[in-house]
Amino acid sequence: MATAKDVQLNLRLSTELKKAIEEAAAHLGQSVTDFAISTLARSARDVIESRNATRLSNRDRDVFVAMLDDIDAKPNAAIASAARKLR
Repeated sequence: MATAKDVQLNLRLSTELKKAIEEAAAHLGQSVTDFAISTLARSARDVIESRNATRLSNRDRDVFVAMLDDIDAKPNAAIASAARKLR
């Protein structure tokens, strides 16, 4: 796995944006590099987490929870097969 100093990322941006980034970094007491890395990493993790999350409407959540709570429900063939594989 690459360490922080193994690779480089070059960006072209406007002077105005560069000044805003420098100001934000200074406000947090960080170098521009540390600020950029932490901000990009946090944003990347958020995007990945959002992609992997399932969001339900209140109605769908209620239906899902009701199905989980239904003690008379029987597993379908796929669920039964998956459960056998886990044992």
